[in-house]
Amino acid sequence: MESLQPLIPVLEQYKTDTKLIAQFKEEIRNLSGVLMSIQEEMGAFDYEELQQRVLSLENRLRNCMNKLTCGKLMKITGPTTVKTSGTRFGAWMTDPQASLKNNRVWYMDSYTNNKIVKEFKSIADFVAGVESRTYNLPFKWAGTNHVVYNGSLYYNKMQSNIVVRYSFETGRVVTQRALESAGFHNVYPYTWGGFSDIDLMADELGLWAVYATNQNAGNIVISQLNPDTLQVLNTWNTEYSKRNAGESFMICGTLYITNSHLTGAKVYYAYSTKTSSYEYTDIPFHNQYFHMSMLDYNARDRSLYGWNNGHQVLFNVTLFHIIKTDDDS
Repeated sequence: MESLQPLIPVLEQYKTDTKLIAQFKEEIRNLSGVLMSIQEEMGAFDYEELQQRVLSLENRLRNCMNKLTCGKLMKITGPTTVKTSGTRFGAWMTDPQASLKNNRVWYMDSYTNNKIVKEFKSIADFVAGVESRTYNLPFKWAGTNHVVYNGSLYYNKMQSNIVVRYSFETGRVVTQRALESAGFHNVYPYTWGGFSDIDLMADELGLWAVYATNQNAGNIVISQLNPDTLQVLNTWNTEYSKRNAGESFMICGTLYITNSHLTGAKVYYAYSTKTSSYEYTDIPFHNQYFHMSMLDYNARDRSLYGWNNGHQVLFNVTLFHIIKTDDDS
């Protein structure tokens, strides 16, 4: 009995281990059952059926998005600093007309004496500095108010009021056209100067040019452009001085103008091309790095791209939407 006494704890341990093994077996049986049911569920659809279900869901989502009509700007939040690079002045952008899988970024440093455009395959590559391609434009640009729209770069040719359309696909200028009577070369720039006389931008409704003329007393003129030919489709004259505007951007056919490019700037004025009317607004935004030389809206991302004193930043926008119902005409 004395020699068997030390074996009692060992037997107790075996007894405990046996219980654990039994529990493990039960859990494995349960897990096997769950896996079997998942396998049976997945096996009910082949690849083509699953693909059709995904496409159907995407169409339903798109239909829901289409019921969101163009909205009115209510709030600007951020910014998020994406990268710190380049000089104090420049532009960076993505194509609002590109597919969701296409996230190429274009980067144009400085506001003058440059014609090198850098391309990155994605935001991640842009942050990492991994260039996919470089374009050497035939003409130098003026200002920082360029835009990429449906695969083409639109920019103001240096020391002129000529708008250039450059195709990234062909690497050539497709067309160029002068904006009649538009001031250029710091005649009617934004408050920060930098040959920002002609601002090209895009929104949900198409391609736009914002500039000023002597005929409109140096006040801002808005023109909608044909993206293919650069012909002016329609023009609106505002009563807001171009030289008193910090930056501007279009959302759903309404031009929003900031009152400064420095700290404390806010969206102060809005002009609707739909109603040919304006209103004064009070929408602040955080000018984190004190000097804004580019601020452009991207309709696909529903965000503002900014060049903030050598920092590439993103702002979120909040729009007030009207939901269309099937009963609406």
